Amino acid sequence: MNLVEKILARASGRPQVRPGEIVIAKVDRLIMHDLSGYLTSGVFEEQVGGKIPDPERVVMVFDHHFSPPTERQAAVLSHNRAWAARHGISLYDCGSGNLHHAAVRYGHIRPGMIVVGSDSHTPVHGALGALAVALGNDSHAGTVLPYGKAWFKVPETTRIELSGTTRPGVSPRDVALWLVGRIGEGAMNYRALEFAGPYVRALPFWERWLFPLLTVDLGAKCGYVEPDEVTEAFVRTLPGMSLDLLERGDDGEAASVLRFDVGEVTPQVACPPTVGNVTPVEKVAGQPVRWAELGGHGGGRLEDIRVAAAALAGRRVHPDVCFNIVPSSRAVFAEALAEGHVASLHQAGATWFPPSTGSNQAVNMGAMAADESMISTHARNFPGRNGSPDARMYLASAETVAASALAGVISPAREES
Repeated sequence: MNLVEKILARASGRPQVRPGEIVIAKVDRLIMHDLSGYLTSGVFEEQVGGKIPDPERVVMVFDHHFSPPTERQAAVLSHNRAWAARHGISLYDCGSGNLHHAAVRYGHIRPGMIVVGSDSHTPVHGALGALAVALGNDSHAGTVLPYGKAWFKVPETTRIELSGTTRPGVSPRDVALWLVGRIGEGAMNYRALEFAGPYVRALPFWERWLFPLLTVDLGAKCGYVEPDEVTEAFVRTLPGMSLDLLERGDDGEAASVLRFDVGEVTPQVACPPTVGNVTPVEKVAGQPVRWAELGGHGGGRLEDIRVAAAALAGRRVHPDVCFNIVPSSRAVFAEALAEGHVASLHQAGATWFPPSTGSNQAVNMGAMAADESMISTHARNFPGRNGSPDARMYLASAETVAASALAGVISPAREES
């Protein structure tokens, strides 16, 4: 059995499972942000009721309404605080980071777990070797909270093998965006995607993170990287961690294999209206941008902040651009502070925001007028997601975002001599 099948077999108490079978499996962790938590709690209290028998399974992170601009949004957070306290649920309040980064940084995700969440980016935890899937709020309220279980159809697995050496200036985010364009949005319907090959194996943990992140855009149910020494070393840095659930799949257990040479990739941009509308940066270079942002579930990592600090060293953000930097967690902000990037980027004209999802869905920031555009490290660029449906959102690597913030237009990163 491969990794996904082994995890589902263990969690359902079966010696083995096969693709297509339906299993009832124990859920190790339910993760919710403030919006999904509010909806889930409402369904639970109104239609289920009673106590949550295993509240330690549940984690809530306030990352959308991280600075509520209205009384109504403040009331959502107040409700969530009271509900979490009543049931003994782990709650990370405003400024803790975005849901997925915070859940990892605070030690709630381990290899081999089954993790569920209503956020479509939940499969990103496959970077740790967890089986992570998005479920609806009603499923959380009806089966996960009262019983600690959910039903799953065992998916077929497609292994995506990446090999070769990238060209200068090409980042893992470029490779990830390029894959969406090459494979096609929705092409991997209900598949489990294993990201493998020598290119993936050579990446540090937070760069691997970018590949399971694109799972839902490809139509897949879950995505993962097989746990190895990189996974183990990262997990040992987290609080309260153990490797007791760590599983490894058996070689060859994939229904199909796709192979790509990353040497073909150039710096990429996902253009409106979807993540799969991917093109080389050069084809859209010169498009004006009003906003640039490092943040979201795909950005705001220390790696992104380091890139921006290097690009802006001794330089200033273009006067027509607002360059927002949103750390993915409090830990990342502390690391950036210790390395001197907070001061240097502030002096270069960037604006720091609390650790959160940033402009994701424009709940607290980042709403654009019809004639404006943004380039960011976010994971989505659908029309109307950040303000006017006529505004334009481009997704790119931290290198391209920083270069565009400097130039005032979409621009490839400059090559240093």
